[in-house]
Amino acid sequence: MTLAKKIVLLLMAAGMLLAVFLESTPSQAQEMQHDMAAMSAQSPSTDGYKAAMDKMHTDMMAIEYSGNADVDFARGMIPHHQAAIDMAKVELANGKDPEMRKLAEAVIAAQEAEIKQMQDWLAAHPVK
Repeated sequence: MTLAKKIVLLLMAAGMLLAVFLESTPSQAQEMQHDMAAMSAQSPSTDGYKAAMDKMHTDMMAIEYSGNADVDFARGMIPHHQAAIDMAKVELANGKDPEMRKLAEAVIAAQEAEIKQMQDWLAAHPVK
């Protein structure tokens, strides 16, 4: 086989590979678009969880730090615990699994009690 024939065969093979690649590209692009759409799909629970997290971050960033570790801990944990309550309420509104619903109820009870404890502590320990 001459060098010229080898080059022609190599070019033909490369052209065939390129044709196969180009033929498969549109379907891969469509599949990627479908995957991206599925990943960004919203549901009432997703919206609720995102809203709870956004509120928590906003509230935590708005804390006025005192320099007192105990006070700042309580001030920071209150919005954190409130977010747990808000997320548990989303679970109760949307979730179906009995174990997760029971856990959500327990989270609400525990976090509400701890928020009250921190609020009472803060009231009894004003920043000087």
